[in-house]
Amino acid sequence: MAALALVTATLAVVDQRELLGAPLWFKPLKFAIAIALYGATLAWILSRLPGRAMWRAGWVITAGAVLEMVIIVGQAARGVRSHFNTDTPFDVALYSIMGAVIVVVWLATVSIALRYLREPVDDPVTASAVRLGLAIGLAGMAVGFLMSAGDAHAVGVPDGGPGMVFTGWSTTGGDLRIGHFVGMHALQVLPLLAAGLAALSGRLDEATRLRVVRIAAAGYAGLVALVTWQALRGQPLIAPDAVTLAAFAALVLGTGGALAAVLARTPRRSPAPTTV
Repeated sequence: MAALALVTATLAVVDQRELLGAPLWFKPLKFAIAIALYGATLAWILSRLPGRAMWRAGWVITAGAVLEMVIIVGQAARGVRSHFNTDTPFDVALYSIMGAVIVVVWLATVSIALRYLREPVDDPVTASAVRLGLAIGLAGMAVGFLMSAGDAHAVGVPDGGPGMVFTGWSTTGGDLRIGHFVGMHALQVLPLLAAGLAALSGRLDEATRLRVVRIAAAGYAGLVALVTWQALRGQPLIAPDAVTLAAFAALVLGTGGALAAVLARTPRRSPAPTTV
């Protein structure tokens, strides 16, 4: 997928065609990057399970991702939409295949998450980050089902209107892709947070690091819910109303306050004695 990202990035420069007001090859490029990150994270998660218990699920996800990208790139080469395209029977068939693939990938990810919940762990902090990242990631993936139900990612405006640079997220209405994107990347953000906290293990004990991860996960889940709720109200990300701003402020203050309280209660560790 990393190689495909480079190819589609090159095509975005060479082929200047647009589709629904956006550069034609931006969508395949974004999907290639996202799937590459998802695949790398999933491989790391599977490597932490004993033996090859869930590698079959991993291969199912890999096959589904490859099929998805074949359709997305193929439709881009034809200059037509891949998602929500019902223009011809052929387009309907491809879109239906993509929908079925996403359901299979989601269920396979659920099976990995459930297996990970049952596994004994040596590092509770990293394990909690992975488990919570999987749970939030699955919720973010599920936002895609809302898009499929409405045959659109925009809310309150047609797909293809004015959008933000590169992401294409609507600047005139709600956009469910935001919650989908933010949620899925919990799979990377929370384990990275755990890795960063591990570097502070000399200052923060394990119980404190575990609390920090859980609070951060709660705040992250709240952010996914907030941007999805904002989109469902037909509101652009960059134009929040007073209610959205108040909810965001409450989320930031609540998460920040909880983190400050945990860190304030952290027992100070004496520096390690130095030898002469």
